[in-house]
Amino acid sequence: MKELKLITPIGLLGYSYARDNFERALEGGADLIGVDAGSTDPGPYYLGSGTSFTHRGAVKDDLRWMLLAGRRLNAPVVVGSCGSAGGEPHLQWVREIAEEIAGEENLHFRMALVHAEQPKDYLKRKLSEGKVQALRPAGPLEEDTIGRSCRIVGVMGVEPYIEAFRHGAEVVLAGRSDDAAVFASYPVYRGYPPELAWTAGKLLECGGACAVPRHKFGHTGLLVTLTDDSLLAEPLHPMQQCTPESLASFFLHENENPNVHIEPSGVLDLSGCRFEALSQRVGRISGMRWRPSERYTVKLEAVELAGYRCITIGGTRDPILIRCIDDYLEMVRSQTVERAQAMGIDTATFKMVFRVYGKNAVMGRWEPRRDTQAHELGIIVEVVAETQELANELLALARIRFKNGFFEGKLCDEGTIAFPYAPSDIAVGPVYRFTMWHVVEPADPLEMFPIEYVEL
Repeated sequence: MKELKLITPIGLLGYSYARDNFERALEGGADLIGVDAGSTDPGPYYLGSGTSFTHRGAVKDDLRWMLLAGRRLNAPVVVGSCGSAGGEPHLQWVREIAEEIAGEENLHFRMALVHAEQPKDYLKRKLSEGKVQALRPAGPLEEDTIGRSCRIVGVMGVEPYIEAFRHGAEVVLAGRSDDAAVFASYPVYRGYPPELAWTAGKLLECGGACAVPRHKFGHTGLLVTLTDDSLLAEPLHPMQQCTPESLASFFLHENENPNVHIEPSGVLDLSGCRFEALSQRVGRISGMRWRPSERYTVKLEAVELAGYRCITIGGTRDPILIRCIDDYLEMVRSQTVERAQAMGIDTATFKMVFRVYGKNAVMGRWEPRRDTQAHELGIIVEVVAETQELANELLALARIRFKNGFFEGKLCDEGTIAFPYAPSDIAVGPVYRFTMWHVVEPADPLEMFPIEYVEL
């Protein structure tokens, strides 16, 4: 079969890449230019709020050079998990950017929009049919959970992309997507073995993360070339290398078992893989296998509104307070709760959290080193409540006690907490939490992902 060249300029759209490295890689041609644009790593807020954790200017700059290259080379351009979370507002946000670029650069192409947000009635029906299962460690999905969720997306496999290619799409903007499917879809569409396609997708989804030295040159991209029975991986940055060790170790990334990668339509088995150095910079991978699944499943991601947050940030270098900081903060908590109860506020409706940087703030109760030798501490006081107004009020009650509370051995009448910002209380806004870690079994791989075509 003809060699197939897949290029990604960056591990995530909007992280910015060196254009000269990208253009140099394109000199050898490209059959697909793709990029992953999303992740659950930043937490549930972005899915719930309908906003992106990458910013518009950087996304537009990254996408501009991809679209220009794609039209110049007549290669499809694919973006998966648009807008970071892949819901409907995220997809429309990237669509607007793409249309803006097309107008500015006088580009003409057929664009497919693959929608990933899921109707609640559809999922309730699937639940009643016994077609929804939990992923460990989640429990069974309840209908009430579906109702409470404010946004639900399905994580698509390669099939919606392939359908878009079949209908002549030159640019594909997709909602929430399996990261590897963004790239695996085109080789599968072109008839390459799925084991090669999915392995290529696994490498490309993170840009140049499979190359060494990692991150020394910032965020970089990757070129993967598929042959009949193997694939070649080459970093876009000229000072990086894809070595057998760097390629093999990459498959430890974000996976419970580096040899077994479960996808919607099957399992990628890397237990028999061979990693070789083709040259100083290029690595070769072969020997992977693919096992089709008996049941096609789609992972669900969903969030619900958990409340509204207000925070204040303070710091202290009082050595006496530092020695008793845990007891002091518990006193702040108890006095705040007591005052709130006296004001008629239901204390079961809010949550108060202290994050003490310099003492267990990162690991919390899992921190093995319980004591601190720090001479100063940074402390975040956080309240989450049913409304922003209530969160603000409770945070103000806590902040007064946090600033001026008494502790044994205190040597002044005023506070020993310094606040770096005025106003000291910062209303953060809505807070979301994940509600689903489940898979649904559709009757057809395409039924959850309607495709809209736009001529630009």
